[in-house]
Amino acid sequence: MKTERIIINPNPIGGLTEEYLMEHLESAAEYIKNGEVVAFPTETVYGLGADAYNVEACKNIFKVKGRPSDNPLIVHIASREEVNLLTSLWTEKAEICANNFWPGPLTLILPKSDKVPREVSGGLETVAIRMPSHPVAVALIKKAGCPIAAPSANLSGKPSPTEGEHVWRDLAGRVPLIIDMGKCDIGLESTVLDLTGKIPIILRPGGITKEELEAVLGNVELDKAIGIVNTENGGTDTFIPKSPGMKYRHYAPEGQIFIFSRGKLEEEMVSQNIYGDVARRIAVLCTNETEKKMNEELKNRLDYLYVLGSGERPREVAANLFEALRLCDENKIDIIFAEGIDERGIGLAVMNRLKKAAGKNKA
Repeated sequence: MKTERIIINPNPIGGLTEEYLMEHLESAAEYIKNGEVVAFPTETVYGLGADAYNVEACKNIFKVKGRPSDNPLIVHIASREEVNLLTSLWTEKAEICANNFWPGPLTLILPKSDKVPREVSGGLETVAIRMPSHPVAVALIKKAGCPIAAPSANLSGKPSPTEGEHVWRDLAGRVPLIIDMGKCDIGLESTVLDLTGKIPIILRPGGITKEELEAVLGNVELDKAIGIVNTENGGTDTFIPKSPGMKYRHYAPEGQIFIFSRGKLEEEMVSQNIYGDVARRIAVLCTNETEKKMNEELKNRLDYLYVLGSGERPREVAANLFEALRLCDENKIDIIFAEGIDERGIGLAVMNRLKKAAGKNKA
């Protein structure tokens, strides 16, 4: 399959107006209308989208990604009116969340309407809904005239794409069109919040933090599955995921990942018998603070070093994590030592992704 690549200038002459976007997204919208799958940017990561009401188109998403069919898709909308067609129950808590965090990186789990195909909900009676804030995502939904079901635009299990180039390397030849607008702002997927019970439950931490949700909702709990490190085959066959990222091993580069805490890098490398190992290529992903304290002898032992950002600015670390994991693959890294950060705020999402990527190799 020949793949077209549309590059959107984020700062065109005259501004990034809706008129400008509608003109440049004409062919992308036509593909969606005709039941095709299109890759597009959001503020979180790039998405692989199709008409949420078109069963065959949504099945094609799973085929392109190599994604298990019981892994639900998130339905992206451009207006609040679309919610009424997707859910059979819009709750008071959903209204509070929408008022405070939409458009933005928050996905709400609600009872689905009969209009939502079971292929989109993973066979469940719930639907995941999000209103993105990225201008291209919003314009594409409007131009296509339908909600767009979309997981991340990567091959299943690999690090999510945060730049158009990542999508091109994964999906060129697999989809008819990729919309490229450079780097995503947040760099981690949306927070997924289950509102079907009495107490809101975070199924996947992301761009909206637990603390931010509690400020408007009161008590918010974390799903127990967040702390589970999945095995290579995705855990037990009986577990039914209500959200993307719950059951299957995700975000994994080719190399093994070992997570170390600040100041413990050399200790961790010794424990894994890395010193003197010339057969395997070694990488370190760390904060500015750790990189500044590393001695030159240690740096010279590494095949690749990526500074994620300051540990005092965890959103900076979050924005760079997936790019770092992908660059490890490009550099053919065998062993990755990744620095953990405080699991508060967005740090919880960062550590969730790192642990998922590490799988059984979590140190």
